[in-house]
This record gives sequence, C-alpha cells and structure tokens, in this order.
Amino acid sequence: MKAVVMAGGEGTRLRPMTASMPKPLLPVANRPIMEHVLRLLKRHGLTETVVTVQFLASLVRNYFGDGEELGMELTYANEEKPLGTAGSVKNAEEALRDDAFLVISGDALTDFDLTELVSFHRERGALVTVCLTRVPNPLEFGITIVDEEGKVERFLEKPTWGQVFSDTVNTGIYVMEPEVFDYVDPDVPVDWSGDVFPQLMKEGKPIYGYVAEGYWEDVGTHESYAQAQADVLEGKVEVDIDGFEISPGVWVAEGAEVSPDAVLRGPLYIGDYAKVEAGTEIREHTVVGSNVVIKSGAFLHRTVVHDNVYIGQQANLRGCVVGRNTDVMRAARIEDSAVIGDECLIGEESVVQGNVRVYPFKTVEAGAFVNTSVIWESRGQAHLFGARGVSGILNVEITPELAVRLAGAYATTLKKGSTVTTARDHSRGARALKRAIISALQASAIDVRDLENAPLPVARQQTARGSAGGIMIRTTQGLPDNVDIMFFDERGADLSQAAQRKLDRVYTRQEYRRAFPGEIGDLRFPASVFDSYTGSLLRAVNTEGIAESGLKVVVDASNGSSGLVLPSLLGRLGVDALTINPGLDEARPTETADIRRSGLVRLGEIVASARAAFGVRFDPVGERLSLVDEHGRIVEDHRALLVMLDLVAAERRSGRIALPVTTTRIAEQVAAYHGTQVEWTTTSPDDLTRVGREDDTVFGGDGNGGFVIPEASSVFDGTAAFVRLLGLVARTRLTLSQIDARIPQAHVLRKSVTTPWAVKGSVMRRVVEAAGDRDVDTTDGVRIVESDGRWVMVLPDPAEAVTHLWAEGPDDTSAQELLDEWTDVVDGLGD
Repeated sequence: MKAVVMAGGEGTRLRPMTASMPKPLLPVANRPIMEHVLRLLKRHGLTETVVTVQFLASLVRNYFGDGEELGMELTYANEEKPLGTAGSVKNAEEALRDDAFLVISGDALTDFDLTELVSFHRERGALVTVCLTRVPNPLEFGITIVDEEGKVERFLEKPTWGQVFSDTVNTGIYVMEPEVFDYVDPDVPVDWSGDVFPQLMKEGKPIYGYVAEGYWEDVGTHESYAQAQADVLEGKVEVDIDGFEISPGVWVAEGAEVSPDAVLRGPLYIGDYAKVEAGTEIREHTVVGSNVVIKSGAFLHRTVVHDNVYIGQQANLRGCVVGRNTDVMRAARIEDSAVIGDECLIGEESVVQGNVRVYPFKTVEAGAFVNTSVIWESRGQAHLFGARGVSGILNVEITPELAVRLAGAYATTLKKGSTVTTARDHSRGARALKRAIISALQASAIDVRDLENAPLPVARQQTARGSAGGIMIRTTQGLPDNVDIMFFDERGADLSQAAQRKLDRVYTRQEYRRAFPGEIGDLRFPASVFDSYTGSLLRAVNTEGIAESGLKVVVDASNGSSGLVLPSLLGRLGVDALTINPGLDEARPTETADIRRSGLVRLGEIVASARAAFGVRFDPVGERLSLVDEHGRIVEDHRALLVMLDLVAAERRSGRIALPVTTTRIAEQVAAYHGTQVEWTTTSPDDLTRVGREDDTVFGGDGNGGFVIPEASSVFDGTAAFVRLLGLVARTRLTLSQIDARIPQAHVLRKSVTTPWAVKGSVMRRVVEAAGDRDVDTTDGVRIVESDGRWVMVLPDPAEAVTHLWAEGPDDTSAQELLDEWTDVVDGLGD
C-alpha cells in the first residue's frame, strides 16, 4: 500500500512562523512535523509515499529529497494552485490507481496505529475509512457520527457549539480505494469532508469511521504548536527523539556543548552542536534547535528556539517561539506567546510583549518596547558603521558572507587595479574573515598587500605607503565574541563620514563590481614591515636624551601584536627595558576591563619591585597605551592624557592640542599654562585625525588610552606615544607622579540612557529647549554650560539606540547632580 502525505497548506494561522517556511517543515522537538509523520508511516510499512506540495514546494522537496535518508521512496505531486484536500490527492491519481492508499496530513502530530486502521478498512470492505479521534473541543474539526459497525452516519464540518452533537472528530487520515477518484473533478478545488463524502453517503457507498486510540494534535495554531512540543517532551506521544537522555527528561543531541554550570530543569531538549554557557537556566518544555548559542545568564522557559539562533547574555525568553537565524541580543526580553520570525534582530534590552508577532527579516531596536505586531516595517540598520568600523558578534552579526559583501562594496568605491593593504590581529576569527575579504577584493580587480598579523599602527602606516585604502580585522576591544572590520583611506586614517556613507550606499544597493578573468587582482606579502615601521618612527620622534638617561622601564605587550615590533624598537632606543607577556596568545585577542585591570596591577607590582621609572601596557593591537607610575600606581586613562598633555605642552610651548569635547576642561587650563591652545573636536576618531594632520598640531588624545603623536602619525599609535613619553621623561627628569601631582583633579562623570531611534530627534530638541538661555556648544551633540562653569553634554550614539551624557563639576557630588538633572530631561521627566 502507498501513502499520500498532504504538505501543500500555507498554515496562515501559524504566521509568522510559516511566512518563510511551509507548515510541514516547522520543527517539533527539532524535527519537522512531516518527518515525524514519515517515520510513523515507515514504522507501519508504508515506505512508498507521494507528497502533495503547493506553498513553498521547493523547500519541502529540498529537505526530504527522494526519501533515501529515511529509508523511503518519496515522489511529489505539485499543485499549480490550491486544489483542496481531495483535489490535491486527485492531482496524484496516476501514482495511486493500482491499490488502496492511505492519506495523512503532513502537519499533524500523531502516533496512531496505522496498521490497525488499514486492517479495519479491509475487514469492512470500505470504499473510504475515516480515522477518528475524540477531542475535548471539536469546534475546529469535522464532527463524525458512526453506528455500531463503524459506518459513518453523519458529517458536520467545523460546527458551532449549538451544532455540536459529538466529540468524535475527523483527523484527516483516510484509507481509500482508487474508485474514490471517480467522485473528484480534476483541476478544481475539492474537499473530502465538504464535497466528496456527502456525495458518497448520498449514494450509499461504504464509508466507515475508525476511532483510533493514541495521540493526535492538529498543529494549526500557536497554542497547539507549543502544546505539541510539551507533549513530546512529556512522552505523551510516541516519536523518535534525536539525542541522549542525560538525566530524566533532559535530552541533549550529538555535538551539543552544555556547561556543567548551566541549570537544566526538564523536560527539555537541546539540539545538535548547540552551545549553552555557564550561568544559563533552561526550564521545562523548552526546545533548543541545532547550532543555537545561548550566552551566560540567559533564561528560557517553555520556549521553542529554531536552528542557528543567537541568544545573548541575560536574555529572558518565556513561552515564546524564536525563528531560524534570529539574533536575540543582550538582556532582551520576549514574553509569553510572542512569536519571532526567521532572520530577525531583537536589540539589546528591548522588550517584546506577549502575543506580539514579529515577521521575518525585521529589526527591533535596542531598548524598544514592542506591544503591537511588526509586520510591514523593513529590516535595516540605520548605519552600517559604528564607532570603530563595522562591528558585531563574530559569526552572528559579522559572518564571512557579510565580509565578502562589504569588501566587494569597498572595492567598488575604488578604481580597478588599485592596491588595498589588509591586516588582522592574532585571533582565528580575524584570520578567517580576512581570507574572505582578500578573495572578494581580488575578484573585484583590486591588488592586495597582505601584512597578515600586524599591529594596528603598522597597518595604518603601510596603507599610507602607496595604497588606495586598507582593511584591518580585529577583535573588538573588551568584547572577545565581537569583531571590528575597519576601513582606512589612502592616508591610513579611518574613512571619513562621507566615505562611510558612500560605502554604505554601495553595500545597501548591492552594486558590486566584478572583475573580468584577466583583471583578477594580485596578492603580495611585503617583507621587513616591522623594521620599516620602527625605522620611520625613530626618525620622526625626538629621542634625544633617552640613551643617556639610564631610564629603566617595564613594557607589557599583553600577548598581542605590539610584541612583534618591540624587540627591534627597544634595541635601537638603547633603553633598559623589561618586556613581559611578549608572546602571541590566540585565546586572548582582546581584554575585558577586569583582565586589563588585573594586568595593570601586576605591571605596577613589577615596576615597583624593579624600581623602574614607569611601566606601559599596550592593548593587544598596539593602538592604545596605559601607564603605571614609578610607585607602581595605575595612572587612569583620563589622567594619563593630562600627564602627556602637560609634558608635550611644556616642551613645545606653542601649537594646538586636539581633544574631543568630552574631555575635562582642566586640559584647557594645562594647555594654556604652557602657551598651547586646545582644538575641540567631535568624538569621532576621524575628526581627531583631521586636526592631527594640521601643521601646528603638537598632540592629541581621547582620554581612553589613545594618543596622537603628529610628527609620527595623525592617528592613534601606542608605540609612538611610548617613544614620545620616553623622550619627554628623559629630558625633563620628572617622574610621572610628580607631573600628575601638579595637575588639578577633574570630576567628569558619564552615563548612558536607552533611547529608541524614533525619539532621538525629539530628545535632542527637548535638550536644546531645556537649555534656555545657557551657553550651548553644538560641536558634537549638545553641550550646555552652566553660569557657574559646570557643563553637561548630551550625545546620541550613532550606531546604537542610546544617548550618552557627560557632566563636569568642581566635585563628584556636583557633577552627579548635574548628570541626574539632565538624565531626567533626556528621559522626558524633567523640564
């Protein structure tokens, strides 16, 4: 006997899950519903099966193929238009003419004894046998009455409560003889219950009803979908679960990586190659799909997570469904009965209320509160670029596919035959992405100079030596799971805002240039890169007095790429240096704030015990520098900026100092004391770089360990800052603590407030209105200066749904009061 599996329905009640996936492919316990149906057929010997398909038919065909993997023989009957339950089977008549056949829905979960059903059909000599079951609520099903022999006496399709005369309903499973096709017209919509069966009964044909024992759930609504998952986990339905029961009710599939410090309260299921980090709590009736990543602190309860989903730290999911390839970011919350479609982005700290439907390819902004369904809005980021290039979670937001498209877009903005310099940090993720980027550049008629693993300042310098631009891939500072793809202009500086917008347009429109076969770009690996960098640096920066000073310093390379240039540099400087952590560590391509702090503490201990003049600690890519004074005390970044400023200004006695507007105004006092002038810039690194290129600029910095030494480079360069500091200390013969002690203390506090994109404009208007007649500076964002000299700055983040605030006062208490006052304004609570 053959079987017919009806898999053509659109499943409109299950949208948005079925907006991009046919209903039979919806996973139950991480297997498509239809796969459970096919496995049931196979258990009962029904291995030759015809599948009727219509809606998204190719997806069903591609998934199941010819059935070989299941040990079955599958063929397909495609409907050009919906033909109804009977019309779709009529469409497969040619394959079913030889013998009786069984019809079953591809989207109902059951473990009925089909062998008994077929035996009943044959014993009764029936033309049609309808498989029946009893349900508590028959309103959504066809009610059927049978006599003592099982012969059908009456049908009623989807009754009202006033019409209910039985709890025995039609399951849509039938055994039929080929003669039934004589009652079905071809190529027109025809239904079994509404059209064919009434006609057969009218003619007195033998139609029987078999009341089956066992489990059956028509997975037609979100509620029944969730119930089906729970019933499988509870063992109420006999289906194959792909995995190992590691404890009662806790199923884990092959290759899944579950931390022993994760809390698992079954029954639950974790799919193959999923990763569950420590501190996660997964509770009953939760199904986690294949290749899902669940970060520490996340909480899931009665939640169904489809394949390839990323769930960020502290995310909270309760009673919801999350579609394939969706990213749920840090601290997002999805409430009971909410459904998130495929390939969505749920932003940080956003809330999706219960019963909300978010359709595929949509973005919920960070901090948003969503209480109505998101159906028509398009997906898209407001800005491709963030503060440091294009950033995101590796293999979640930043994938090799995205890297290829980005590189193709960047190449399209350049002339054919141009040269681009590429580099990376020492992480495996950056290495993999760089290879993808190089291929895309070459395929777009761009020659590539690959520096492989190199410090960021070296990559910038080499880019400026004849390249049209450069690309650096690095692990995001402080975020080990994230990566930055940084784009440089021909000077090795970050792309200007205009250049970023141009690249953004090309990327968005997907207008990528492709090379003809003879135009494929070349790939070269330049030699002696580090020696070249060191030589040019020492020629540019004043090193007078260093060799004669007898200074002893401790240098921490933090197991990063800065260690690649230090041996050559320190040897040529002639300074007594102790280098620690010089080797590359692939497991540590960046540092969290805690690791950085502990590293500085350790550096301070070594400096104090060695009686060194000071200690420096490079970040892993050699861009930024942290300081420890001669007593081993950490010089905080904002103080290090003032110390360097004081030293440079005291030596130069003229020129301009480039600083972002968020810097303490103490810097202005220090600069003026030594006859220099502060040039305030925006917080954008490319603006600081712009001022750094001007002839009379003598120094720049951002207060976060980034220093601009204009004679060497107009961009942040930790190594250049180190060499400059060595020369300054050697010539002044002052210690860092002496310099720090003569600079007044600053009191600048910072806070970030979640602000949805849609209200950022109104927030800034409210800030300007609240400023009244106070002095207002709009160099970047809005800076309001009080009559007593205190100031507050309000700046919308260009890449996230956040507004940043800074406030400075004569002491921390005064600064905090000002910060709180303007936080209320931003939140809409103040004047």
